[in-house]
Amino acid sequence: MKNLFLFTLLFCCSFLMKGQETFNVNGTHHKNHNYYAFKNATVYVDYQTRLDRATLLIKDGKVVAAGLDGKVPIPENCVVYNLEGKYIYPSLIDLYTDYGMPETKKEKGPNYGPQFENNHKEAVNWNQAITPEVEAGMLFTADDKKAEELRNLGFGTVLTHQQDGIMRGTSALVTLANEKSNLVMINSEVAGHLSFNKGSSTQDYPGSLMGMIALIRQTYFDADWIYNNPQQDELNISLNALIEDWGMPQIFEANDKLNILRADQIGDEFELQYIFKGSGDEYQRVKEIKATEGKLILPVNFPKAFDVEDPYDAMLVDYSDVKHWELAPYNLGIMAQNNIDFSITTADLKDKKEFFKNLRKAIESGLSEQDALKALTFNPANFIEQYDQVGSLEKGKLANFIICSGPLFDEKNTIFENWIQGKKYTLKDYNRIDVSGNYSMNLGAKIYALKVTGDPEKPKGSIEIINMKDTSKIDVSIAVEGNNISLSFNPNDDYQKASIRLSGVISSTGGIWDGNGQLGDGSWIKWSAIKSKEDVAKPKEQEAKKDSVIVPKIQYPNMAFGFDSLPKQQTMIIRGATVWTNEAEGILKNTDVLIRNGKIAAIGKNLEAEGALIIDGKGKHLSAGIIDEHSHIAISRGVNECTQAVTAEVSIGDVVNSDDINIYRQLAGGVTAAQLLHGSCNPVGGQSGLIKLKWGSAPEDMKIHDSTAFIKFALGENVKQSNWGDFNTTRFPQTRMGVEQVYYDAFIRAKEYQKKWDTYAALPEKERLKAPAPRVDLELETLNEILNAKRFISCHSYQQGEINMLMHVADSMGFTVNTFTHILEGYKVADKMKEHGAGGSTFSDWWAYKFEVNDAIPYNGAIMHKQGVLTAFNSDDAEMGRRLNQEAAKAVKYGGVSEEEALKFVTLNPAKLLHLDHRMGSIKVGKDADVVLWTDNPLSIYAKVDKTIIDGAIYFDLSKTEERQQANRMEKARIVEKMILSKKGGEKTQPAKSKKPKLYHCDTVGE
Repeated sequence: MKNLFLFTLLFCCSFLMKGQETFNVNGTHHKNHNYYAFKNATVYVDYQTRLDRATLLIKDGKVVAAGLDGKVPIPENCVVYNLEGKYIYPSLIDLYTDYGMPETKKEKGPNYGPQFENNHKEAVNWNQAITPEVEAGMLFTADDKKAEELRNLGFGTVLTHQQDGIMRGTSALVTLANEKSNLVMINSEVAGHLSFNKGSSTQDYPGSLMGMIALIRQTYFDADWIYNNPQQDELNISLNALIEDWGMPQIFEANDKLNILRADQIGDEFELQYIFKGSGDEYQRVKEIKATEGKLILPVNFPKAFDVEDPYDAMLVDYSDVKHWELAPYNLGIMAQNNIDFSITTADLKDKKEFFKNLRKAIESGLSEQDALKALTFNPANFIEQYDQVGSLEKGKLANFIICSGPLFDEKNTIFENWIQGKKYTLKDYNRIDVSGNYSMNLGAKIYALKVTGDPEKPKGSIEIINMKDTSKIDVSIAVEGNNISLSFNPNDDYQKASIRLSGVISSTGGIWDGNGQLGDGSWIKWSAIKSKEDVAKPKEQEAKKDSVIVPKIQYPNMAFGFDSLPKQQTMIIRGATVWTNEAEGILKNTDVLIRNGKIAAIGKNLEAEGALIIDGKGKHLSAGIIDEHSHIAISRGVNECTQAVTAEVSIGDVVNSDDINIYRQLAGGVTAAQLLHGSCNPVGGQSGLIKLKWGSAPEDMKIHDSTAFIKFALGENVKQSNWGDFNTTRFPQTRMGVEQVYYDAFIRAKEYQKKWDTYAALPEKERLKAPAPRVDLELETLNEILNAKRFISCHSYQQGEINMLMHVADSMGFTVNTFTHILEGYKVADKMKEHGAGGSTFSDWWAYKFEVNDAIPYNGAIMHKQGVLTAFNSDDAEMGRRLNQEAAKAVKYGGVSEEEALKFVTLNPAKLLHLDHRMGSIKVGKDADVVLWTDNPLSIYAKVDKTIIDGAIYFDLSKTEERQQANRMEKARIVEKMILSKKGGEKTQPAKSKKPKLYHCDTVGE
C-alpha cells in the first residue's frame, strides 16, 4: 500500500511539473492546456508521408496525433481551425546558425610584434583558437528580432554555436519561440564544432592552413594522453571538455570542397566521422566527397551573375567563376543523385529573404521537392540525434509546424503561420483574401485589363489604356476588408475623364468580384471582374522531379583547361623518336617506346602491341619527365608556418591544391613531378609534399604514395627575420648563431623524447599497462624520423659558413643533410658536401638579388657536378618551373656540361635527390611511364612540349591545346550570354572583377 501511494504521488508530481517552470510569476498564473485541432488540411507528417484532408491535434506544445479527418478524435472544448485548402508541414530546422550568441570581437593583441602565448590566463588550452570548453547553452540569449527573421522563412528550430576559432565548443538546440531562453532550449549540448579559421584569436600560431591541421591533430593527441593518464599534474579545462564531448556529433566548417577532404583525413586518423559544413562547390569533387561517408550541411548562397554586357568587363571574369555561377544551383541535386545525405542551411546568405528563391532555383536544377523537404526536416534532426524531438509531426514531438497556402516550394506559396512549441506566430492572415492576379474588369460598356500585385494586405492595381497615340499605365487604388473590395482610378480615356469608384463583394473562391460603382458624372453602374484561368488554377502538387534536367558540363578541375573526363592509362607506342634514356644506353635515335599499364614496357625498334595508340615520334625527342626538386605551386592557404622557429609538425602534403592553374602550365613545360616545399621563414619548417602533376585529379591522387618523406630546413636572412622590420625582433633566433642553437636544441629535445618512449617500450607488459605513456609530440616525432633516417632534409641555403654549420650539426647529431636546395655558394664547399653526403639543387644563374647571394656565380652547378656532388637545377618559382629544360641548358653554356648530363639536372638527378630514381627520372623498362615528347632537342629554346605523359596517361597534348582554348572561349561566351539574359530578367548582378593569382615563394608570409 505504501509503494502504491509513493507511485501515485510521483506520477502526479511529474504530471504537474510538465506545465510548470522554475521562474516566479509576477501576477496571476495563466497556463493554457487547451487542445488545438487543425482540420481539413493537407498534412505532411514527415518528408515522405502526406495525408490529404487530415487533422493535426496538439496540446501543451506537443503533437498528440496526426491522421485523416475522422480518424483523430477531437476532445471536448478543443479549439478547432478549419484549414480547407491549406497545407501543414513540420517547421524547418537550420543546423548552422549563431542565433542568440554574443558578438565575437577581436581581442586586443600585443602593441607590437608577435604573440606567442595565449592571452587568457585561465587553466585552458595553450592556444587561443582552441576553446572546446565554450558552451553555447551557457552563452545563449533568446533574441526575438533575429528569431522573427528565421520564423518568417518557416524555421522553428536551430542549432546555434559561437562561430569563433578552430575548436569552438558545443552547440545548443533551441526553438525560435518568443519565450525565455530556458523555455526555448531543447538541448544545451548537442554537437562539437570545428573549423579551419582562427577567428578572433590574436595568437600568431597557427598562421597557415597546414598549421591549423597540425594543431587539431596535436590537440586530439593531447586529449587522448590526458584521458589515458588522469593522474598527470596538468589540469586543462579545454582538453577535459574535449574528452567529455567526444561522443557527440562533430560538425566541421570546411567551406571548401578540398577542405572537406582534408578534414576527413583528420577524422579518419582519430576515428571520427565529421558532419561537414560546405560552401556549395561540392559538385566539383562529388566522387571523393561521397567516399568520406560524411553528411553535409549546405548553403544556397548562389553567386550573383557578373555584369558582363561590356565585352572588356567579361574578359576580367575568370572562366572558373562563370562556370561556378552556372553550376552552383545544381549542387544540391547532384548530392541527392549521388545518395549523399545533406541538410540545407541559411548560412552564408547575405539576404535571408533570398532563401526560398534560391531553393526553388535548386529544385528547377534537379533537386526533388521531397529531397528538399527531407534536407530541411528529417536530415538535420537525424544528423544531431534529435529526431525524437523535432523533424516530423509524429506523436510526442514538439508542435513545431507551419501553415501554408499551398505546396511549400511553390513560387506562389505563402507561409501564413509558424507554430512553435504549440504557440502561434502569425506571418500573414490567411483569412485575408489574396486578390493578386490578372482580371478582366467589365464596366458595362467598357472592359479593362486589370493587374493586381503586391502583398495581400496592401494590393496594388494597374490598368493599361490603349489608344491611337500611345499606351499608358494607370494606377488603381484597391482596398480589401474581409470579402468586401473597393477600387478607385481615373482612366482619362474616351470612356471617362474623371475618377471611377467601385465597391463590390469577392466570391468565396476569390476569382469573381461584382458590385456597383459611380462614374465621374455621378451616374451608377454595375461592374464585375473575373480572374484569368491561369491565376485561379489550383496550386501545383508536389511532383517527382522530371528527368529532363540536364546538368551543365563539369570539368576536372572546373576551370580553364579542365578535362571533361580524367585522362586514362593507355597502351601506346611512341614510334621513331630520339630517346634520351638517361641510362647507360645514352641517346637512342629512331627508337620506339612501348607504354603499358602505366609503365615503360619495352624500348627498341619496330615494337608492336595489339590495340596500342601509335604516337608519331619521328623528328621529335623523348625524355623522362622533368622533376622540380623545389616548388611552391599547388599549395592552399600558406606556404610558411612562420609563427615558431620549429614547425616540423606541419605538412605541405595536407594542403595540396589540385586546382592551381600552374599545374597545367608546368605540364606544358614538361614537368611531371615536383617536391612542394614549405617556405624558409624558420630554421625547421614543415614536411614536404611529393606529387605528380596529374591535372584534374584530387589531391590524394596526385601524391606520390610510398615515397620517402622529406622536410624543409632553412638558413640565412629569412629565418632570423632580419628583413622583417622593427616589430619582429622577439622570435628566437635573431642571429645566425641563434639558428645553430635552434638546431641543437630541437634535436637534443627529440633524443630525450625518444628516450622516454624507449624506456616505456622496454617495460615488462604488466608494468607498461599500468605506467603512463609519454605524450605524443608531433614536432618531436618528425625530428626523430630524421634521426632514424626515415625523413630527409632539403635545406634552403646560400652562404658557405651556414652550410658548413648545418653539416657540422648533422654530423654531431647523427644525421645527414640530404639536399642543400638553391645552394648558390655550393661551389665553395663542394668537397665538404661530397664528404658529408649532401646533394645540391641550385638555381642555374640567379645572383645578386639580395645581399646574401652576392657571391653566386652561374658556374655553380657545373662545379658541384664536376666535384662529384649530385647536382640538380630547381625552380622555386611558378614561372621558372615552366622552363626548366632551358635552365638545364645553361649548364652547357656555364661550365661545359654535356647535353646528356645537363638534362639529368632536371630529370634523373632530382629523382635521385628525392629517392625516386627507382621509379622515375630515366626511360627504363619497368619505370613509371612519366615521359615528355618534345618537338626539338629538349635543351633548345625552340623546343616545345608535344605531349606530357604521366603513368601512361596523356595530361598535356599540344595538338589539342588550340581546340581546348576554343572550347573554353565558346563555353564562356555561352554562359556570359546567360548572365546577360539573367540581368535583363531582373536578376541582381555583381561587378565584373578579375582574380589576382596567388603565387608563393620561399619568403611569402600569410595565407
